[in-house]
Amino acid sequence: MHLRWRLAVIGAAAAAAAVPLPPPWVERAYSTAVYPALQRRLTSISNRLPFAGLDLLIAAALGAWLVALALDLRRGRGAFLRAAVRTLVWAAAAYLLFLAAWGLNYRREPLVATLDFDPSRVSAPAAVAAAEEAAAGLNGLHDRAHAIGWTPRGQIDASLAGGFSAVLRDLGADSPPIVSRPKTTILDWYFRRAGVDGMTNPFLLETLVQRDLLPFERPFVVAHEWGHLAGFADEADASFAGWLACLRGSPADQYSGWLFLYRELDASLESRDRRRVAARLADGPRADLAAAARRYRRDVSPRVSAAGWQVYDRYLKANRVEAGAASYDQVIRLVLGVRLGPGWTPIRKGSAR
Repeated sequence: MHLRWRLAVIGAAAAAAAVPLPPPWVERAYSTAVYPALQRRLTSISNRLPFAGLDLLIAAALGAWLVALALDLRRGRGAFLRAAVRTLVWAAAAYLLFLAAWGLNYRREPLVATLDFDPSRVSAPAAVAAAEEAAAGLNGLHDRAHAIGWTPRGQIDASLAGGFSAVLRDLGADSPPIVSRPKTTILDWYFRRAGVDGMTNPFLLETLVQRDLLPFERPFVVAHEWGHLAGFADEADASFAGWLACLRGSPADQYSGWLFLYRELDASLESRDRRRVAARLADGPRADLAAAARRYRRDVSPRVSAAGWQVYDRYLKANRVEAGAASYDQVIRLVLGVRLGPGWTPIRKGSAR
């Protein structure tokens, strides 16, 4: 590649990273205009692949880089400098593709700006009440959920997909996204050791899920990643959309959604309130929570997890998510602060309902 073009690619990537874009403009021009059509096209393609498209991209990029390095070494002097420059150019090009395919959604308006959100609703008593409601939901759904069972790994849960489409319409989407068939990846070992339950491939817009998730954990993780597919890059927004989708699905999906919310709220409560709410759990949900905790202790390496989350925290902040990795915890603010109508319908700002 000519030096001028290399500099152009690097300069364009630097400008794209540094220049601020108004969230309302990103919302109108990209997130609700360009991105939905792009998502439908790319996810349709990746759904046809019998394996994770991300694995193919990783193998192709690594293979091309190694071939180019071998050619540099054959040319002699300056091989490592050429390799370094090439790596920088390729990284810049990948960043531009990332922004175009999905990453600009980090700069869209958050759900707190589009929904009827009142921060005064977010309080310790409200969190306790929500945790009690989650415990009641788990108790009431446990037997039915386990009797129905969960969609096998790697298949699209039709009831969850239907609930997700309904939620997206409530959130203002003109047409729901095409949902992705959950897949595993060659990165699964890292996922397990780092405590990563799932990931959205931002280039081919596919859903990747950790292989060892328990069946009752899987629906929420898939729905969360579908939230990313819908253009909600913020972790709290994706979790909120995923939780609502679970509540619109089958009893098994609902159980997974309440299990997620209970665990989130449990971590936020004072110890006395935590014990009081936990005492409300029946034996079935208590056993499922214990099984999830055992899976986590068995699979996750504290050292790998800490390093991975530090990297992810920097990644999120570089993409203008001020809370960084802590944005995962912000879903509680949405659950408590957003006004919900009948059937767990999120009320949009300015709605007469």
